[in-house]
Amino acid sequence: MGRTLQNTMINLGLQNACDEAMYQMGLNIDELADVEEDAGLGNGGLGRLAACFLDSMATLGLAAYGYGIRYEYGIFNQRIKDGWQVEEPDDWLRLGNPWEKRRLEYEVPVHFYGRVEYHGDRAQWVDTEITFATPYDTPVPGYLNNTVNTMRLWSSKAPNSFNLQSFNIGGYIDAVLDRNQAENISRVLYPNDNFFQGKELRLKQEYFVVSASLQDIMRRFKNSKKGCKDNVKACFDSFPEKVAIQLNDTHPALAIPELMRILMDIEKLAWDQAWEITKRTFAYTNHTVLPEALERWPIDLFEKLLPRHLQIVYEINHKFLEKVKALYPNDNDRLGRMSLVEEEGMKRINMAHLCIVGSHAVNGVARIHSQIIKKKIFKDFSEIEPAKFQNKTNGITPRRWLLLCNPGLADIIAEKIGQDYLKDLGQLKKLHAFINDDRFIQEIATVKQENKAKLARSLEKQYHLKINLSSIFDVQVKRIHEYKRQLMNVLFMILMYNRIKTNPNKQFVPRTVMIGGKAAPGYHMAKLIIKLITSVADVVNHDPVIGNKLKVIFLENYKVTLAEKVIPATDLSQQISTAGTEASGTGNMKFMLNGALTIGTMDGANVEMAEEAGEENLFIFGMRVEDVEKLDLRGYDASEYYRKIPELKEVIDQISSGYFSPKQPDLFRDIVNMLFHHDRFKVFADFEDYVKAQDKVSHLYLNQKEWTKMVIKNIASSGKFSSDRTITDYAKEIWGVTPGALKVPNAPNQS
Repeated sequence: MGRTLQNTMINLGLQNACDEAMYQMGLNIDELADVEEDAGLGNGGLGRLAACFLDSMATLGLAAYGYGIRYEYGIFNQRIKDGWQVEEPDDWLRLGNPWEKRRLEYEVPVHFYGRVEYHGDRAQWVDTEITFATPYDTPVPGYLNNTVNTMRLWSSKAPNSFNLQSFNIGGYIDAVLDRNQAENISRVLYPNDNFFQGKELRLKQEYFVVSASLQDIMRRFKNSKKGCKDNVKACFDSFPEKVAIQLNDTHPALAIPELMRILMDIEKLAWDQAWEITKRTFAYTNHTVLPEALERWPIDLFEKLLPRHLQIVYEINHKFLEKVKALYPNDNDRLGRMSLVEEEGMKRINMAHLCIVGSHAVNGVARIHSQIIKKKIFKDFSEIEPAKFQNKTNGITPRRWLLLCNPGLADIIAEKIGQDYLKDLGQLKKLHAFINDDRFIQEIATVKQENKAKLARSLEKQYHLKINLSSIFDVQVKRIHEYKRQLMNVLFMILMYNRIKTNPNKQFVPRTVMIGGKAAPGYHMAKLIIKLITSVADVVNHDPVIGNKLKVIFLENYKVTLAEKVIPATDLSQQISTAGTEASGTGNMKFMLNGALTIGTMDGANVEMAEEAGEENLFIFGMRVEDVEKLDLRGYDASEYYRKIPELKEVIDQISSGYFSPKQPDLFRDIVNMLFHHDRFKVFADFEDYVKAQDKVSHLYLNQKEWTKMVIKNIASSGKFSSDRTITDYAKEIWGVTPGALKVPNAPNQS
């Protein structure tokens, strides 16, 4: 979620008044804003997308809740020590949180472990271990419409402060440990992005948020339906008309068997009715095609923690496979591929399959991604129910990602086309009329230069580097992951370094290259990539021959608040994942809206950005999805490119020989070995084309007027990528509700 103060002031229309009031008191509002900690309660783009969606749902007047876990420790703080990432706890609640309100009256019990008993044909989950879920509510105000929605985060609490029996016989430590075990559920966020870790505590967290949220939803539904006690069956038939639940990836997939358990075991509905209600209630958003990211929970762990839910999943699977068998009578391979239970090796539950079977809609998050899940990843399922599969291209909130972080740009746009574009980003198309307006071109360039100067002052102070303001601010900020190919960026940095060293007097368009992002603590290769970046930076930044032509900075502890400073100052946005691997990306949209040009592959939402702005207005390079498939069939041989491209060979030889790690010459051996023998993401295959695209970037930057005209074309074409548009699509095509543009009237004066 980042910080709340400034965003709330903007959405309530109070920013100027607050700013002025504080100024009159001799106080600085920016200094006050800096006191607030970021709420970093998720990983990477998926978590930030949810935050943008909450802003849009409130702005569009949709009655919506965002549910999650109130982690005591959020995504770790990243420190760079001796060039390596070191994780430090994010104790964001140590001074309290003024934005939240604890709602003890809505506390609910959550059950774990136990066993299943049968009474006639009714199952009962008994002998469970209970943990309480306490809700904390944070207001989510819409933009200038007097609507305030709620983000409800659950905190785990032990049922009793102490196990008194243990305490009385001297087992003080055991008594406290029992309590800690329950409260550990909401202690810390698992910091893995696009990587599945099958730990018992993680499964507990997933069920904890699902159980608490469904109890909350059920309570509100029953309160709104006065006749439920008289006719339970008829009452619940209307449940999907009143409740839509969007599963944000597979992490809340347990909501499907949990709703079935509630409807059957507690509300006493028959299976068929409960299943029909469940399917109509849930919809599933898939956020990744990477196999290592898809959740597959071991049966043994599932059965131990949630025995009743495993029975329900087995029954869902049995009934589903019977249908598949009827459609494809002799196709056992298909049954194996589509089963919710994977039998090979350790038996596991495939959570994506559970989500697909238990939902009425399945969507990807960019057109190319939605095609991949329909035609490849979940092809068997889409053949049976093609209408179930949809696309909902991601978006970003223009309030935080333009008005809040780049007020200078927001103002000059408003001068040209009025303020309404902040609620209807499609109006940016009107800027096409000003592409050749010399005054507007100058204003856009001036705002960018001011943002660069502001960021440079901050970076110079932190990193003790002199930054060349006339250099290209070349930025790649995102989680560190092999598929995002920060490595390709590093190889090009070394290539630029070599070019300057070889011809120090030759004209060179200066660059300040910034890379930022966190590596999952257990991800060895990602951590080694950070070390390589910082090692290259040490050499480049201290070489007098290089001077102010090239600087490399690893941006420590990348988070929402840092993004709000970096994105408005960026000239070039790097979105260089291997085609077919990035589901969408949303950083790419933030950069486009803030006047950065994109160098990127035809992957994720880059495809639609190129479509909106015209491919000639982005620096597109590299293989398309079909090229990657052909290369896979032929067999990818990295050494072929190494031998063929002299500048690439020189770079790799330098890394191998310890040029950037003289005290440990083989420090980066694992990176070099991976690039030659295990590179699933084919860095070398795209490198030559990447270098050509980077040369085009430098050439265009020499002509500032033409560069800025291309910037204006990009800003004018970014309207599609508002999360307001995304949420409107979800509302109309999945949830069956209509967004309202009406402003709620002010409350009557109470005086």
